[in-house]
Amino acid sequence: MGSIVVDHLERKFGSAVAVDKISFTVEPGEIFGFLGPNGAGKTTTINMLCTLLKLTSGRAIVNNYDVVECQSDVRKSIGIIFQDASLDDKLTGLENLQFHNMLYGLSHSDFQQKSLDLVRIVDLEDRVHEVVQNYSGGMKRRLEIARGLLHDPKILFLDEPTLGLDPQTRRHIWQYLITLRDNRGVTMFMTTHYMEEAEHCDRIAIIDNGQIVGLDTPANLKSMLGGDIITVDTSDNKLSFNKMKGLTDVQTRYGPNNDLIIETKRGDQFIPEMLSLLSGSDNSNIELKSVSLRQPTLEDVFIKLTGHTIRDYDPGNKEKVRSGMRRWKGR
Repeated sequence: MGSIVVDHLERKFGSAVAVDKISFTVEPGEIFGFLGPNGAGKTTTINMLCTLLKLTSGRAIVNNYDVVECQSDVRKSIGIIFQDASLDDKLTGLENLQFHNMLYGLSHSDFQQKSLDLVRIVDLEDRVHEVVQNYSGGMKRRLEIARGLLHDPKILFLDEPTLGLDPQTRRHIWQYLITLRDNRGVTMFMTTHYMEEAEHCDRIAIIDNGQIVGLDTPANLKSMLGGDIITVDTSDNKLSFNKMKGLTDVQTRYGPNNDLIIETKRGDQFIPEMLSLLSGSDNSNIELKSVSLRQPTLEDVFIKLTGHTIRDYDPGNKEKVRSGMRRWKGR
């Protein structure tokens, strides 16, 4: 059985649907990623799996415990790294760990050894006795990871773990996480809207407007596309589209900026053919404004599956969910 098993999980806030009957399984020792824009349902899903938010319908099993019927057992077996900072800035790093230890009741000797091991892993040995308000954003994140692992959880939930951090610090955080997975076998469920971060996951579920629209390894998701990606902008994209839509082994669609995105396994060979086609003998006089050729990325996969970039989420749906959450909290 998987470390996490989700079956038709749903969460509504009034009439607004934040998570729309999603199903997936996370295997033991896997880094499983939820990739999607803000407002897609990522944090709502984590909150339900961590027993912080009630399910509207469906079922979720975490470490063989039902999240509704066995909330205490679920909480004892997981660690959580929240999206928003949750450390006490007035305490030292060690004092933050000690406060967490009070909640889980480790013995003094166990705490001494585990805290020492963990601050070494996250490279905070020299700063653990310093107040957290003096820490950088990356140091705070690393301390939160150490704190989340203090009670030896089987699963670590990370909600946007590198949000707001610079690219170099994000890379360092991921080095720590991959080391934890490889050396300790910790299963990780994380959310992100960073494409390069999702590449580190063993498998990714792409979520948009509360629905999972794709789920596989990063490599398999990118292989859904037809090989090379050509992005084209012309003086008449509609006419250019009509000229290319019937070509063999070529898929053409409109991009988020109304440019043309072409998938083909022979991109370098196709570009000269495309130029010849656009400047054909029908006197259409199509002017080529720009063209680029590259390998497919997760961004391309996301655009193909959702019809928009990860930044161009539906603000109307997000606001409906927010409004529903405000009403729900006010009850």
